[in-house]
Amino acid sequence: MSYFEGRRRWRSRKEKREGTPAGRSTSMTAIMRGLVILMFGILIIQLVNLQVIKGEQYREQAEINALREIPIPANRGLIYDRNGTLLVQNTARFSATIIPGDLTDGDEATAYRMISNVIGMPASEIEARVTEGIEVQGEFNPTVIKGDLERDVALTLIELEPHVPGLSVQVEPSRNYLTGDLLSHILGYIGPISAEEYEALADEGYLYQDFLGKSGVELSYEDILRGKAGKKLVEVDAAGRELRVISERRPIDGTNLVLTIDLDLQAAVQEILGEYSTDNDNAAAAVIDVKTGELLSMVSLPTFDGNFFSGPVSEEALASLIESPGKPLVNHAISDRYAPGSTFKTIVGSAALQEGVASTGTTIVSRGYINVENEFDPNVVYVYKDWAPLGALDFYDGIAMSSNVYFYYLAGGFADEGFRGLGADKVAEYARAFGLGSLTGIDIGGESDGFVPDPAWKQETVGETWTIGDTYNFGIGQGYVATTPIQMLRAITAIANGGTLVTPHVVAEYEDSLGNTLEALSSDTSTVPVDTANLQIVGQGMRQSVTSGVARNASVSSVAVAGKTGTAEFGASRDDGTYETHGWFVGYAPAEDPEIAVVVFLQRGSGGSDASPAAARILDYYFSGGGPTYGPGEDIPVPDPSPVDVLDATAAPGTTDEPIADLPEPTAAPEEDPDTAPEPEPTAPPTAPPTAPPTSPPTEPPVAPPTDPPTEPPQETSPPAAALPDERRPHGVVP
Repeated sequence: MSYFEGRRRWRSRKEKREGTPAGRSTSMTAIMRGLVILMFGILIIQLVNLQVIKGEQYREQAEINALREIPIPANRGLIYDRNGTLLVQNTARFSATIIPGDLTDGDEATAYRMISNVIGMPASEIEARVTEGIEVQGEFNPTVIKGDLERDVALTLIELEPHVPGLSVQVEPSRNYLTGDLLSHILGYIGPISAEEYEALADEGYLYQDFLGKSGVELSYEDILRGKAGKKLVEVDAAGRELRVISERRPIDGTNLVLTIDLDLQAAVQEILGEYSTDNDNAAAAVIDVKTGELLSMVSLPTFDGNFFSGPVSEEALASLIESPGKPLVNHAISDRYAPGSTFKTIVGSAALQEGVASTGTTIVSRGYINVENEFDPNVVYVYKDWAPLGALDFYDGIAMSSNVYFYYLAGGFADEGFRGLGADKVAEYARAFGLGSLTGIDIGGESDGFVPDPAWKQETVGETWTIGDTYNFGIGQGYVATTPIQMLRAITAIANGGTLVTPHVVAEYEDSLGNTLEALSSDTSTVPVDTANLQIVGQGMRQSVTSGVARNASVSSVAVAGKTGTAEFGASRDDGTYETHGWFVGYAPAEDPEIAVVVFLQRGSGGSDASPAAARILDYYFSGGGPTYGPGEDIPVPDPSPVDVLDATAAPGTTDEPIADLPEPTAAPEEDPDTAPEPEPTAPPTAPPTAPPTSPPTEPPVAPPTDPPTEPPQETSPPAAALPDERRPHGVVP
């Protein structure tokens, strides 16, 4: 190609360029300039955002990525019995944790699969736990993905750590309950902190991987037992691996607890109680020092092993435990409430003496019943039965023989003879003064306050007027009144010690790791409004009950016992008109100078035939150490009641000589227990039907007492005798 040809081509291009419109060139240039300015503007805004607005945040994050705080858990305090026997110790357990922020971006799924292959947990579940941990505590705090690892699994994970940034195997403290199921309701158990608990407790130094007390003293003394975690500040590399320790603060171990419980006595009480109850029935027993309020033993059956919660708990196993008919997670000694039956007569008797309604010489004749006319129609007569015709009884006899008629008089009076009773409001006043209807203050959570009724409550809640029948039922521990075994034990303790209402407790003192006492705990007390002399009279009646009355099965050779039985009806009536019964015994020993008091409760049983001999064996073990003097079924016979020679007990006064249905023969000994309260039976001439509704007993099932607050386990309520169609059982508790 020649020079001239090249020039022509150049001119050709130039000519073409010169032919381009000037306006188009200008607009293209403006667009290009605008894009450049926009890009620089965005860049400047981002730089300002990163360096000025979020600069501090990213600087902190960079430091966090370089420096890491690692918590050092504190050892939880140990727990001993009153004699220094170790009950709970700490053990080590391996847990797999992940710091989500250290995981390689975009490679999380691979990490989850690698971990899944070792621990046997689905990768999706691992991812879910990591996500939850981020939501609760952020991405630079460790999240436990699986605890209680087997040692070989933990070692395999440790080998995997270099290949999975963020993965770490931690050694954490755990609990070992050395006595198995023997003290589970007292000790309780620990469990992993929930998201809700962490949110509430994070400011108190709790970590999301922490364990804390869930029940028993593990819960109520959590602040004492937990100690204070330490921490170390370390430098880590990009994979989260520790390079060096910058600083370290050692943890402070928790304080040890010494219980009031005697382990040997606890074992004996649980064994004895188990022989008088079945697997699916509730039972409770407790022994208390009457001067200090220290609980030497407290047993609730069925029970559970606290170690069940020390490791992973499957939903199926937990559901089985919760749904068990006997409700083993419920402490029946403090959480369930029942009609106290004739044990309540000790309180009514104390009130009657204090108010001048009765004295030691007050004599009442039990013909086996009393008749009460309907106030609207005298042709309708209600028959309130005793367990047998017992004849003339003074105050001591009334308690010793557990006469229902005697306590009908004391509680509600008997207008036909001009006998003025306490009245329902006064009975309620004294019941509350003895601690019923309110919490005892025991240092274990989940306590029920029971229930004490009165006429105002019935009118407001049930919409019915309180009747004389309600008062009679109230006076013998039936009807609406409901108590816990620990409440009845506390009440009887006040009779034993001369009027001091102690607060039952299970922790005696705090100790350091060297066994030095840091603080000795004592019981709060109050005083019941009954003179000591009157309480002594009630105690003498209880002593007579054991020596020659209905509580003779509580007699032992090793010590003088004072006691009172109780057999409270509950549930729907059987075909023969009878009811299932709760069995109670409350008492103390030695009778003259009381040292301990005891309560025994059986969901199904009787006070005289079941609860009394169980209590006798407990007392005999405590005072002699030689074990029981007799076993189940070897009961001392209850004495035959005195024959009635005042009136033919088969005829109701003011009626014809037609026999009263189901009335015991005058000299018949009780087949079962004397403390049940038979349903009042109206008798009326067949030609005179009632013209007005009867006022006693209620014709409709009464409304149950108010339930406990929803934070406590649902409680059983005890129905009035022959009134409620079904037994109200506790429906379980979620640990």
